Parts: sequence; C-alpha cells; structure tokens
Amino acid sequence: MRVRRGRSGTAGALVRGAGARRGLAIATVTLAALLGATSTGLAVPPPPPNPSDSSIDSAKGDANAKAGEVGRLTNQLAQAEQKLSALQDDVELKQEQAMKALVDLQTAQDEATQAQNDAKSARQEADAAVGAIEKARADAKKFAAASFEQGSTIGSISAYLTSDSPKDLLARAQLLNAIGGSRLNAMDRLQQAQTEKANKDSAARKALELAQQKQDAATRAKGTADAAQSAAVSAQQAQAAQNTQLEANKNSVEQQLYAAQAKVNGLQGQRQRYQDWLAQKQREDEERARQAALRAAAANNDDDGGDDNGGGSRGRPSPAAGSSIEAVIARALSKVGMPYAWGGGNGSGPTRGIRDGGVADRYGDYRKIGFDCSGLMIYAFAGVQGLPHFSGYQYTSGRRVPLSQMRRGDMLFWGGSGGIHHVALYLGNGQMVEAPQSGSYVRVTSVRYGGIMPYATRLIG
Repeated sequence: MRVRRGRSGTAGALVRGAGARRGLAIATVTLAALLGATSTGLAVPPPPPNPSDSSIDSAKGDANAKAGEVGRLTNQLAQAEQKLSALQDDVELKQEQAMKALVDLQTAQDEATQAQNDAKSARQEADAAVGAIEKARADAKKFAAASFEQGSTIGSISAYLTSDSPKDLLARAQLLNAIGGSRLNAMDRLQQAQTEKANKDSAARKALELAQQKQDAATRAKGTADAAQSAAVSAQQAQAAQNTQLEANKNSVEQQLYAAQAKVNGLQGQRQRYQDWLAQKQREDEERARQAALRAAAANNDDDGGDDNGGGSRGRPSPAAGSSIEAVIARALSKVGMPYAWGGGNGSGPTRGIRDGGVADRYGDYRKIGFDCSGLMIYAFAGVQGLPHFSGYQYTSGRRVPLSQMRRGDMLFWGGSGGIHHVALYLGNGQMVEAPQSGSYVRVTSVRYGGIMPYATRLIG
C-alpha cells in the first residue's frame, strides 16, 4: 500500500531519470505514479474551518465575564452556607435544650406524683390519730361512769372502804393510781402521736405545693424551649430557602459559563484541528517523497529498503496499592449521595435512623436508611478502629493535631462551649466528605471554618 501514495509529478521526474532503463520498468513506474496520484487525493481531507483570533478572543471574554459572575455568586453562596451552618448549630443546641426541658419536666411530674401520694398518706395517718384519741377519751369517760355507778373496786370509793387493813387500803390506792395513770399516759401518747401526724401532714402539703410549683416551672421552661426550637427551625428553613434560590441562580449562570466555555473550546478545537490538518498534510507530503524515492530505487533495480518499525508504546505502571488512609477515604466517598438519617450507620454500612422527637422526626429520618455524621465515620474507619456513635467521643478517639497540620484522612469537628455536634472526614485541598443534617445527603464540600474545633483527630499515621 505504501507505493501507492506517491504524487504523479514526483513519479514523472523519477521516470525521466530512469529513461535509459528498460521500457517495462518505465511503464511500471508510470502506472504506479498514476495510481499514487489517485489515492493521494483521497488521503488528505479538505481543510477544516480556521476561526479568526478575534472570534476566539470574543468568546474568551464572554466566558471570563460568566466566570466572574459565577465567582461572585459562589462567594454569596459560601456566606449563606456559613450562615445556614450557624443556624443549624443553633437548631441542634435548641434541640438539646428542649430535650433537657423534657427530662426536667418528667422529673418534676414524678416528684409531684410522689408528693401527692405522701400527702395522702400523711392525711390518712393524721385522721387515724384523731380517731384514736377520740376513742380513748370515750373509753375514759365510760370507765369513770362505770366506777361511779357500780361501786366497783376499780374507780370506786368502795375500794377503800372495803379494805381489811391499812396495808390493804394502801395497795388498793396504788392500784387505782396505776390504772388511772396508765390511761392518762396512753392519752398523752395519743395526743403526741396526733401532733406528729399533724406536723407530718403539714409538711407533706408544703412538699406537694413545692413539687407543683416545680412542675409548673418545668412546664413553662418546656414551652419556652419548644418555642425557641421552633423559632430556630423557622430561621434555618428560611435561610435554607434563600440558599436554594442562590444555588439555583448559581447553577443557571454556571450553565451559561459552560456554554461560553464550550464555545471557546469549540473554536479552539477548530483551530487545533486545522493545525493538525496542516501537520498531517506535511507528513503526507514527506511520506509521498519517501515512497517516490523507493520507487525510483526499484526502477533503477536497487534493493528495496525494509519498512521502518515504529517504537512500541510503553505501558504505564500500575497505580500503587491504596494505603489505609486511602481505603478509609474510598469507603466514605462510596456513600456520597446516601440519605442523611439521624442515628444511622455502623461498621457494615447504612442503617435505619431513629426518632429524636424534633427535627429528625419531621424529616422522617426514622424511616430512612442512611448515615448521620458520626455513623459515616464509624463506617469509614471500620477496618482501622471501632468508634462510638457520638461525635464528642470520636473527638478524643485518636491523636489530636492542630488544624494547621491537618492532612488527608483526619477527622474534623465543630462545636462550642455546649459540646461537639458535628464531624467530617478531611480529603485534602480544602475539601471534606460529611453527612450534613436531616433532609440532606452524604456529600463532598469545602471545609467550613466557622465553629470548627481547633484540633483535628488523627487515627492513622
């Protein structure tokens, strides 16, 4: 096939140079030259369009303008995301405060119930003491009346008159005193018991009043906490709506930017294809000259030269096996797009979320299969170290390094005086992967420095 790529002009020159040779050789070379001229006309296609420099510069200017607008919207969106993140932190704090108010209210209700039971028991004991005293008084009256009316030995003057001797008289007097004294002592003890029961009843009623006051205060605190949580959620939702609009505007301008960049790329591609065509045409011309020389040598009965062998392509080395850090990152990135589910995720993968009695429930997290922030870290590091399902404990699960020294594979945390409330995995180059909050998905995003803890936690290396 190579000998068919020469031009007729070049072949003609070679034929004239071989005029002294045999006529058969001349005819053969002339035929080859004619065939070569026909095939060469098909080898190089017509030149593609070559756009002007002004067209390319105009397209670049339009793309740069769109890029500037995208940058402006990106900055606005970054600020809005930071504000939304702060509002989300506030929502999480209000959730915890609402949970505390709920626990305090339950405790106050339990104390009020116990105080009611204590007050009821004290009232019953006090009433029983009053009844016992009244019965003892009635018995004393009956004893005195019986002794007076019947003239009996007990409680009657006849006990003294019928005695046989002074000694017997003294014994009977002592007996009467003892019997009367025992009744009086019993009366005293009953009256003392009545006083104690009455005091206990009073104390129980005061405790009940105090418990009810605590319950009322806890109820008011619960209402205040719920209202604060509702206000925080409303603010967060309003900011989220604003962010959505900003995101839509940014996406629209980005599409315009992509179209402008595509136009630039298209024009530059046309220019490159035109330059490639020129290079191809030059190579074809060189190849035709080489083939003509070979045909000339054949016409002069010279030996044919062997085909040039192009050098083989050299294969690229296989990528190095992933390190433990890369395995952790690969596991985390494999779950990008998975739904956020509060309480979801373990070392084996995503799990069903749980109820929180607030924001997560409104998003239906307990019906979703996915991860929360700490659950994603449990899954990512499952092959390295077991982690508890609480970001606060994960913060102390490894070696802490200053943020200025953080590197790929470190865990980043966010929190404040109230404790840590979020964790993400650092990817390097200012990027991280995280499970953000209810209603969102596992995503890769830029590191947020608002509210970030001063140290990263390193489990590997």
